[in-house]
Amino acid sequence: MHGELLGIAVAPDGTVAVSPEGDLPGKVTTIAEALAYDRAVRPRWVTWSQETAQRLVSGGARVARCWDIAAVHRMIFGGWRADPGYAWASLRGLPLGKVPDDEPPDLFTSAEESDEPIGADGYLRPEWARGGWARTPGTMLAWTRLALEVAELQRQAAGRSGAGAGAGAAGVIHSESTVELLCAELAADGLPVDRAAATELLAGIVGPRPRDEREAAAIRAERDAVVLKHAPDGATADLRSPVQVRALLAAAGIDVPDTRASRLEEFRDASPLVAALLDWRKAERISTTYGYAWLDSYLGDDGRLRGAWTGCDGGAGRMTASAGLHNMPAVLRRAVIAPDGHVFVRADLGQIEPRVLAAVSGDRALAAATQADDMYLPVAGQLGVSRPAAKVAMIGAMYGQTTGHGGAAARRMRQAYPVAMGYLDEGDLSARNGRDLRTYGGRLVRMTDGGSPAQVAARGRYGRNALIQGAAAELFKMWAVTVRSRGLSLGARIVMCLHDELLVHVPAEHAAAAARLVADCLEETARRWAPRGDVRFIADIGVVTCWADAKG
Repeated sequence: MHGELLGIAVAPDGTVAVSPEGDLPGKVTTIAEALAYDRAVRPRWVTWSQETAQRLVSGGARVARCWDIAAVHRMIFGGWRADPGYAWASLRGLPLGKVPDDEPPDLFTSAEESDEPIGADGYLRPEWARGGWARTPGTMLAWTRLALEVAELQRQAAGRSGAGAGAGAAGVIHSESTVELLCAELAADGLPVDRAAATELLAGIVGPRPRDEREAAAIRAERDAVVLKHAPDGATADLRSPVQVRALLAAAGIDVPDTRASRLEEFRDASPLVAALLDWRKAERISTTYGYAWLDSYLGDDGRLRGAWTGCDGGAGRMTASAGLHNMPAVLRRAVIAPDGHVFVRADLGQIEPRVLAAVSGDRALAAATQADDMYLPVAGQLGVSRPAAKVAMIGAMYGQTTGHGGAAARRMRQAYPVAMGYLDEGDLSARNGRDLRTYGGRLVRMTDGGSPAQVAARGRYGRNALIQGAAAELFKMWAVTVRSRGLSLGARIVMCLHDELLVHVPAEHAAAAARLVADCLEETARRWAPRGDVRFIADIGVVTCWADAKG
C-alpha cells in the first residue's frame, strides 16, 4: 500500500530484510528487489539510522522516503545521541544512565548471542545494537520488526510532545527522516571540483605544492616575510601565536585587547602591517585547513569532493558536513565547476530568518512585510527608520541585542511587531530559566539551568535565536527533500546544502526546467510548512557552470 511503513535492514554483505506492519511474515531479499518494491509501492521505509541509507546507496539503490529512527529521536528528545539502545530506552521510560554499553566485548567479558533483541532487564541487548542483528535471517527480520515497533512508539510520543505538529498538517518528521537519505546521497555523489582549477587557486594563495617538509617550511617563511616586512625596527614574531602578534602590534602603536579579525579590521586601511596580517591569516587558514593535503584527502579521481553529512547538528537542527564542505572559503568556489554537459542551479533563500519569524510567531503585521521582495523596506517604513537601521533592528531582535544601535532599534520593534517580539521574548525567558524549548516543527532544544548572570543572558540569546534558526532549518530541509524528489525526472541531483542555499547538478538541456522546478518546490514547501499562507518566501535562483559565478 502506498505510504505503508516497512521495516528494512541491510547487512554489511548487502542482504536485505523487510518486515511489514501487523502479523504478515517478512522476507529476506536483495537490494535490487527492495529498490524495485520501492518504485512500485513507494512505502516509507523504517530505518534505524542513516547507515541503512548508506548501504542502500552503495548497493545502487536510492529509495524515495523513510522514517529514520535516529532522526526522529533527536526531534522528540533533543541532543545528539540516538543509537538504538538509547532510543529504545527513551521510549520505554527506562533509566538512561543504565543503557548497556554497546562496545565490543574484550578479554574480560563474554559475547552473548540471543535470538531476542530485548533482554530480561527491558533494555536492548548490546550485542544487537553493535551489529549482532545481522547474524542470521531470523535476527535480521526481528530487527526490522523491532524498528516498526519503535516507529509506532515514536509516532505516539511525537503526538504527545508536539514534535512535528507545528509545520503544517504533515509536520516535519517525514522530511527530517528523508533528509538522512539525501545526506547519504550527498556523501556518495560528492561536490564536482575541477582538480586543475583547485590546484591553480591554491598555488596563487599559498604557493606551489611543496616537495618535502623543508620546502614547505620555506614557503611558510616567505608568507610570513610579507607581513613582517611592515614590522617596526625589524621586530619579529611568530604570526601563529596570538600573544606574540599582539606584542608586535603594540610595537607598531596598535594596542588591542585581542587579535581577532573583527577587532583588527578597523585598522586595515591605516596600517599596512594589519592589512598584511589579515591577508596572511586568510592564506594561512587555506594552507592549514584547505591546502593540498585537504585536496588529496577528499577529492576523488572522479573529480568529486566528498565528506560525511548529517541531517541534524544536535542543537537547533541544522545540516552539517565534514571535509570542510560547510566552511569552504569563497575563493575556492571558483574550482566548483560543473562537468561538460551539466550546469548548476543555485538557489539561495532570501531574508529567511525574518520571514520565518513572521510565520512561526503569527505576527500579521510582520507577515504583511514579507510580501515585498525586500521586506526590510516596509519594516523600515513601519519603524520610521532607514533600511539599514531596520535590518539592524530585525537582527538585533532575533539575536537578543539589547545595547547600542541594535538595542535602540529593537525597542521600536516592540511597538511595531509586538506578537513577534513576544514570541522571541518568551523563548528568551524560558531559556534563561533553564526550560527546554521546542521549535515550530517540534524539535526539542535542551537547556541547562543556573550559571552566572552572563551565562544566563547568553543562554537566553541562544534560546530566542534557536527558535528561528531551528525553524528555518526545518523549512530548508523540507524544501531540499522536495527538490530531491521532484528533480528525478530531470536528472537533477542536489550536490550541496549550505545553510539556506541549494546547489543542484543537472544536465544542461534541463537547466531552465530545473530552475523553475526549484522555485515551484519552494512554493509547495511554503504551503505545507506555513499553511496559513500569509508569509511569502523567496529565493534567488540562477543557472551557472561555476559556483563562484552565482550572485551573493
